[in-house]
Amino acid sequence: MSRPLHRGSSGAAGERISGNSNDFWDSQMKDKTDKEDLERRASSDNNSIAFRFPIRVLFPDNSPSKHGNTGNGFASDPLIASTPRSRHKLALLLLKLSLVLIVILALTGSFWWTISISTTSRGRVYHGYRRLQQQLVSDLWHIGELSLGSSRLRDLEFCPQEFENHVPCFNVSENLALGLSDGNEYDRHCEYGMRQNCLVLPPVKYKIPLRWPTGRDVIWVANVKITAQEVLSSGSLTKRMMMLEEEQISFRSASLMFDGVEDYSHQIAEMIGLRNESNFIQAGVRTILDIGCGYGSFGAHLFSSQILTMCIANYEASGSQVQLTLERGLPAMIGSFTSKQLPYPSLSFDMLHCARCGIDWDQRDGILLIEVDRVLKPGGYFVWTSPITNAETFRRNKVNQKRWNLVHDFAENLCWEMLSQQDETVVWKKTSKRNCYSSRKPGSGPSICSKGHDVESPYYRPLQACIGGTQSRRWIPIEERTTWPSRANPNKSELAIYGLHPEELSEDAETWKMAVRNYWSLLSPLIFSDHPKRPGDEDPSPPYNMLRNVLDMNAHFGGFNSALLEAGKSVWVMNVVPSNGPNYLPLILDRGFVGVLHDWCEPFPTYPRTYDLVHAAGLLSLEVDHQRRCTILDLFTEIDRLLRPEGWVIIHDKAALVESARALTTGLKWDARVVEIESNSDEKLLICQKPFFKKQAN
Repeated sequence: MSRPLHRGSSGAAGERISGNSNDFWDSQMKDKTDKEDLERRASSDNNSIAFRFPIRVLFPDNSPSKHGNTGNGFASDPLIASTPRSRHKLALLLLKLSLVLIVILALTGSFWWTISISTTSRGRVYHGYRRLQQQLVSDLWHIGELSLGSSRLRDLEFCPQEFENHVPCFNVSENLALGLSDGNEYDRHCEYGMRQNCLVLPPVKYKIPLRWPTGRDVIWVANVKITAQEVLSSGSLTKRMMMLEEEQISFRSASLMFDGVEDYSHQIAEMIGLRNESNFIQAGVRTILDIGCGYGSFGAHLFSSQILTMCIANYEASGSQVQLTLERGLPAMIGSFTSKQLPYPSLSFDMLHCARCGIDWDQRDGILLIEVDRVLKPGGYFVWTSPITNAETFRRNKVNQKRWNLVHDFAENLCWEMLSQQDETVVWKKTSKRNCYSSRKPGSGPSICSKGHDVESPYYRPLQACIGGTQSRRWIPIEERTTWPSRANPNKSELAIYGLHPEELSEDAETWKMAVRNYWSLLSPLIFSDHPKRPGDEDPSPPYNMLRNVLDMNAHFGGFNSALLEAGKSVWVMNVVPSNGPNYLPLILDRGFVGVLHDWCEPFPTYPRTYDLVHAAGLLSLEVDHQRRCTILDLFTEIDRLLRPEGWVIIHDKAALVESARALTTGLKWDARVVEIESNSDEKLLICQKPFFKKQAN
């Protein structure tokens, strides 16, 4: 990654293929006796067949052939001189033969090694077997991709109009039909097979979002699904701070109905004991989870104070809080407190904020407050703004008074300290001392989770009625942590909590600093032309604010996020840790970034056209090394759904996997180019850009 980059050949000029696959096919075409040549190939090394044959099919040589070209661009071959059907049958025969040979070799090797096992060599044999098993999975994966060759090379169709703002796994009407209620109909219900392999078109009047920071305050109304009535209707405090102006929605920092988000933030800071919101960092507050965030105005205001606010809200078919917040260039994702734990580790956020967020915290025996406690760091703050908390209101309303008393008493049993109560806002502080729980009166409040139930990083697990995170080594009060931005670089003792050494993080940081410099020089349409110059400073570089929303699909330590910030890029990064890989999400969140756990065989919980840049380093290798429930085509169509028109994709992986992935970009209608990494033939980059397809109005 740290080595200089050279351009590969463009899509228009043909792809550069590693190895000697062209020599192999030329030798076949020179052979006049088809039968003898076929027998010779069948008896040759099956690994050569498994690797070279897919490359030939997926990446046809665009140079003129002495045998001529067929209509689909593939050179005609004397080895397969009959009809397309017979060629297809022969290809399937070779595939089946390759599969049988690989399985036979694997079984023979396993049997031979089993016979030779001895006491002294048992460990060595196990590791050898594991390597063979992983290679077998990899080979079968390549064969599986090839077996769908003809369908994969076809261009994907565009989705029907109803998919414009469709979010898989969130189908409220279907959930209601299944009998789900009490808020469960808004929950995430993912089942394999519900993917749609089609390309989602933007709305008819869609426009490229305005550049940051202008786009934070003004968005195009056609880019989101919302009605004028929804804009003007009451709701969250920050929902009302917006105005509809012809083709645009304008967000204001002040409102006639409220004192404004600036005064509101200032009030919260004073209730904590700070001078103003710019002192949040000094108090240990860097990351905030904003529940039912309205349209993100609270987070938009705090961004200038280096506070990172993640918005979560229920799925909404129209007038979505999450969709509008993302359109403004602010962190957000669909999330629900209804029945499942959030996909964040315990002890993740410095503050949780709920301003008229619509959650009844007094219901369900306090289990929703227990989930708040789980994701809140020791010493963190819970801010709740609601008419229920207003003393003047519940004096006149006995029902509200009862509800307030339930929340107040339950918070006390969670070892929360109520710092202040002003108007409709209350601020609690979570305890910094673990022994507080054992000092409670017997039978008061929820119990401590046992070790078996205290899962640090749950993945949409049912809500737990016990207090989690108390046994974690990460139990460090926010006031004892280093403040931002030093927090992004943990010291030796802090890294030891995650089983890491400082050298590992330093090496990772240097790698990503170099990568970001190289990436930025490549994100230009010139990369898809035959521009003679090598990518570098002399090429037109993208505006610093062209990219805002970034998705890192395999974030590892969060090094890509850190390098972007150090380079001065005005971006925020959604750091995703795949559920089938090493889990460094606690480290990422403790560094002051935002992220989430996710299974990439399932759709990501967000709306279409969310991200300007999607980055995936090592993700294809990770998927190959595990039992896969989905294909690379599933993964790429999901990336296309998440990507904004004219957005970018950067894939960094093993050379063979990158070349295979390159073939699929044609069906997705992406501009794509493979870039070699000098002196590292094992890995390559795939740089892609999604075109802006404009749908015609009926």
